[in-house]
Order: sequence, then C-alpha cells, then structure tokens
Amino acid sequence: MDKRKLNKGTIGNKGGRPPKADEIKVIEQMDAVMAPIEVWQALAAKVEIGDVNATKTWLNYRYGMPKQQVEQTNVNIEAKELDEEEIKRIKDHLERTY
Repeated sequence: MDKRKLNKGTIGNKGGRPPKADEIKVIEQMDAVMAPIEVWQALAAKVEIGDVNATKTWLNYRYGMPKQQVEQTNVNIEAKELDEEEIKRIKDHLERTY
C-alpha cells in the first residue's frame, strides 16, 4: 500500500524550486564579476584552437542539446507463454510492491 497519503506534510514547499528572484540575483552577481561578452570571447577562442569541450558547449548553446532517446527492449529469454500460476504470482508481487 502506498503510504504517501499518510504524510501530514509541511507548511509551504520546503524543498521546491527556489524563487526566480534568487536566480536573477545570482546571475547579476556573476555578471558583475565577469561580463558575459568576455566569457563568450574566451569560449570562442578555445573553440578556434580546437578544444573539444569548448566546441560541445558552443554547439549546445548555439543549436541546443540534441534530443536524447532511450531505446527500451523487453525480451523474454525463455520465450514461453506465462501460465495462470505465474501471472497470479506476478500480479500479487505488483500489488504488494505498489
């Protein structure tokens, strides 16, 4: 049985995403230390000399990350049909687990 419904919870969302204002404040602090144009120029210089990691970073920002695909294949190694007893055993296990 799922015990999540027994949780009382807390006031507010203690572990949630931090506010956007905090994120903007961090970005402004980072920009105050080093101007973004200088960072892009340094990255471009590394790309020009052939740095592989810099090239990957440049391409990810320029064209976006490639869509990641996960292939899933389920194979029954024994290639046999499940009998009624095995189906019942699997069903019982799933009910106990979830």
